[in-house]
Amino acid sequence: MSNRLEKEDSPYLQQHKENPVDWWPWCDEAFALAEKENKAIFISIGYSSCHWCHVMEETVFENKECADILNRDFVCIKVDREERPDIDKHYQEVHQLLNRRAGGWPTSIFCTPQNKPFFAGTYIPPESNAGSIEGMGFKELTTLIANKVSANDAQLFKNADEVEGFLNHVEHPKEATVLKEDFTKNFMLQAKNNFDTRNGGFSIKPKFPHASTLNTLLTIDRLYDDKSAKAMLEQTLNAMKKGGMYDLVDGGFCRYSTDEEWIVPHFEKMLYDNALLSGVYTDSYLTYGDETYLNTAKECADFWYNFMCEDDLFYSASDADTEGEEGKYFVYSYEEVAQVLEDAKIEDVTSKLAQMSVTPEGNFEGKNIIRFENGIVPEWFSEVKSYLSKLRSKREYPFIDKKVQTSWSAMMINAMFKLGAVDEKYTQRATKHLEKLLEIMFLDGVLYHTTLIHKEPKVMAFLEDYAFFAQALLSAYKYTQEEIYLIHAHRLANKALEEFYDKGVWNFSVGEFVTKAEITDNTYTSSLSIMIDVLLTLGTLLEDEKYTHFAFKTMEYNSYELGRKPIYSPFMLTQALRYVKGDRILKAKRENIENNSYELAKTTYPFVLYKTSEEDGFMICGDKSCFANTADVHEVNTLLKSSF
Repeated sequence: MSNRLEKEDSPYLQQHKENPVDWWPWCDEAFALAEKENKAIFISIGYSSCHWCHVMEETVFENKECADILNRDFVCIKVDREERPDIDKHYQEVHQLLNRRAGGWPTSIFCTPQNKPFFAGTYIPPESNAGSIEGMGFKELTTLIANKVSANDAQLFKNADEVEGFLNHVEHPKEATVLKEDFTKNFMLQAKNNFDTRNGGFSIKPKFPHASTLNTLLTIDRLYDDKSAKAMLEQTLNAMKKGGMYDLVDGGFCRYSTDEEWIVPHFEKMLYDNALLSGVYTDSYLTYGDETYLNTAKECADFWYNFMCEDDLFYSASDADTEGEEGKYFVYSYEEVAQVLEDAKIEDVTSKLAQMSVTPEGNFEGKNIIRFENGIVPEWFSEVKSYLSKLRSKREYPFIDKKVQTSWSAMMINAMFKLGAVDEKYTQRATKHLEKLLEIMFLDGVLYHTTLIHKEPKVMAFLEDYAFFAQALLSAYKYTQEEIYLIHAHRLANKALEEFYDKGVWNFSVGEFVTKAEITDNTYTSSLSIMIDVLLTLGTLLEDEKYTHFAFKTMEYNSYELGRKPIYSPFMLTQALRYVKGDRILKAKRENIENNSYELAKTTYPFVLYKTSEEDGFMICGDKSCFANTADVHEVNTLLKSSF
């Protein structure tokens, strides 16, 4: 028999509708019931493609004994962290406060009947002494908590009050510092200290792609011809695309690598990773001319277009598991690959298997993840890939979360407009996706965060939606010169300032949960830093210093931390460099911009905007004056450099 989640739109909540746990969605009625019946509250936060969320469902939420305890003594609430990032951010702060370390998913929060948190964990196994970080199994923990709440344990309620007090305390930076180019020295020092000189990347296992860090290394090299930045960037880009975390068969990056060499991923694929990495690989191609970077960027965008798109809208994620087995869809046995290639009369099968890292022993639990260890994908692979795709087509595809998210969709649209400077078909795709997103998520002047295809959106937008959507609209304006996109971006920025900004401080969410926007680039780029990008662009294009001032005040407010630890906020560092160095505006007739989009995109200086004018040729301008004019697009790059 289904529980209350049956009526929810969220794919993640739908996954839990048949649990024996009497789940509530996040709602006032649940909290009122807890207080009325004096029951502790259990809040479980996760998302549909989360491997350990599935494990906890199987071991705990499908366990009758665990469910009986929860149903008897708790009011249980399920939250999709992608649908409600405001709730998730709040309880991640709770986890950090209570455990002195970052949380993760699933997030397990226990609260008093008055909804004051006092215990936070992640995955908790059913039995004690089963490898739980928290040390106590779910059955023992819930029984203990239920008894303490029932007995009105004074210490438990005192602890909850203290947690509430800490959460309500707001700290402001102690001082500001001057924004300066020298911040890059600290960034480079910290990047080098974190850099894996053997495998690329900036951590040990598990290894995440850190797209914002890579983007900033590229910016530093473009500005200062920095060989160290270029070396770290290229080594990482080359290592990631060898195969493993990058899917050489269908295309697209998985969420992260479980090992240091980017071989064995957690196999879920997220829209935001592929959007941001597609952008980095595109920009790197335009800078260095490496065709393999362009191919990788295109394959990321093509994967989402071919596998994860409906009615010009992007799905948010696909799962790691198939039929309860992690990676089953993605990996191959030695025998099946050898057989299919032999049947297809492919030459030198043994040699090709070795080059693809396909062995009898395998590189993942006896099976094989396709990978070219030397980093070079040979021409023959395009034919072999079609046979590998046919093998996959006979398997069950992983679960797809068909939720549409404004912020994540905007990231991919932004990446596609960048690709469009190289290949016009991506501009056409990006335009269609952008128009559809405007149609379904921007209704009667109100922006929404998420919905399912063919359903009305219900969750109002957060700062990240305004920021990334406005950024995508400004990219649309840059590459198409359609004024309507600039108007929409202007409107969204004004609304974001009105809703989320106060004297240098940005909130991520307002209303039920007021959560402060982070300056750090964590799972993906900080929405606060994206807003700085948007405001600087508007300030330049509209010649309105008000927007530049808001951007500066935001960076000034965070300047002390940015100067000390720029490695945590790489995109804000990029914007600080942009503010110090200044934008350049390329003014030309619209047809000149459109017909020369590829050459213009290759300019070395990273902060160039385009604006339609009646000028003959190409005029190079700053915010208050113009420097040079040329009829030859190939001279633009040289003139940009000489304008400083």
